[in-house]
Amino acid sequence: MSKAFMDKDFLLTNDTARHLFFDYAQDMPIIDYHCHIDPAQIARNHAFADIAEVWLGGDHYKWRIMRANGAPEEEITGNAPGRVKFQRWAEALPRAIGNPLYHWTHLELQRYFHYNGILGPDTAEEVWQHCNRMLQREQLRVRGIIAQSNVRVLCTTDDPADSLRYHKEIAQDASFQTRVLPAFRPDKAVNINKPEFPAYIRTLAQAAGMPIATLEDLYAALEARIDFFDAMGCCASDHGLDAAVFVPCDAAALAGIFARALAGEIPSAVEADQYKTAMLCFFARQYAKRGWVMQLHYGAIRNTNPPAFARLGPDTGYDCIGTPDCSQALVSLLGALEETGELPKTILYALNPNDNAMLASVAGCFQQGGVRSRVQHGAAWWFNDTKEGMTAQLTTLASLGMLGNFVGMLTDSRSFLSYARHEYFRRILCNLMGTWVENGEYPQDDAQLKALVQDICYHNAARFFGFDKFDK
Repeated sequence: MSKAFMDKDFLLTNDTARHLFFDYAQDMPIIDYHCHIDPAQIARNHAFADIAEVWLGGDHYKWRIMRANGAPEEEITGNAPGRVKFQRWAEALPRAIGNPLYHWTHLELQRYFHYNGILGPDTAEEVWQHCNRMLQREQLRVRGIIAQSNVRVLCTTDDPADSLRYHKEIAQDASFQTRVLPAFRPDKAVNINKPEFPAYIRTLAQAAGMPIATLEDLYAALEARIDFFDAMGCCASDHGLDAAVFVPCDAAALAGIFARALAGEIPSAVEADQYKTAMLCFFARQYAKRGWVMQLHYGAIRNTNPPAFARLGPDTGYDCIGTPDCSQALVSLLGALEETGELPKTILYALNPNDNAMLASVAGCFQQGGVRSRVQHGAAWWFNDTKEGMTAQLTTLASLGMLGNFVGMLTDSRSFLSYARHEYFRRILCNLMGTWVENGEYPQDDAQLKALVQDICYHNAARFFGFDKFDK
């Protein structure tokens, strides 16, 4: 007899898994230490016009599925009415069997909209009307979604030149309990090979209130912005790398590379890697000095479809998994920072799942007394954010490292409803651990199991990033 679709025991296949999830994991607070949601919408407590806005606006995961089902771009990212776009999503979804979007969609319908039916082309109108009625309620405005999701801390992703205006507004509003902190994302200052690099440096100079004519000026301006972010509560950075690099060169050569780039010259590939190496080392040293966590995401091939990029721009669903060999560059980078005592707490993420074992083994080479898993193999990211991808990451980390110290799940999302993914992760985690217990691979030690589950769901991230101070 088949199980009911996504019932209360969804993904929980044994008694120990159910016990761990319902008794220990389900009600733990959420720390979302890496996301892409808009702080302006939190500050304004944005109300969504309809379910198309909250679900389909900016969600390139869904856009890819709709394109694969043959929907015209006008009815995905174009000016078609929201109801039309929602219909195209409802038509595509039933064909996405095995895709996490099928589960996430129905988890969000169940948890936020109390709808236990199935979304498809025949139910689209019913779901559209039901969700839009629900969206008129206070608890489905942005702050209500965050509060009912039990989010204790969330970190947005912010450029060094950002004024952090909305973070200031949120911090000054005592009526909102969730901590909303910036995270430092300096990719535009690193990507010297991009044509827009000189214009960005001018923007950064304006934000820092100082001219940037030399590499030393750039370091000073970036340090000033890091200090500003630090004063705003920032304790994490994030770097989106095509590939990890480590090609050091001397200061004079670096100064020349920067000066020519500032004048509009595109550097060679080697020169770009030399500059990126210097910048990563500079940033890591700044983070170590302040106790920040450095996150390195690498391995995406971005903007693969030239006509689509010209039409729609970046982050619209035209990126894919790359296969760069980054092992030597990663260990060289981390090793150089360790040699000078300036390696910060670090989380490593690869888009290629074939790098899981490599990252877990690299992380194990750079641990430090007094810090639990100072270098971490990060959560299954982007195309790996699936049941199989999460299970593979958790299993590899457990096999080669220390799962009990893992900082757990993040959303990496632009959607406020994505907190349902934490439940998805917690069910997968508890099922994996429960299976090990029931197979006799780990003892039925309830106190230890409780500590492991609750640490991975919440406490490890709180300690690692320093958010545990908010619990006091």
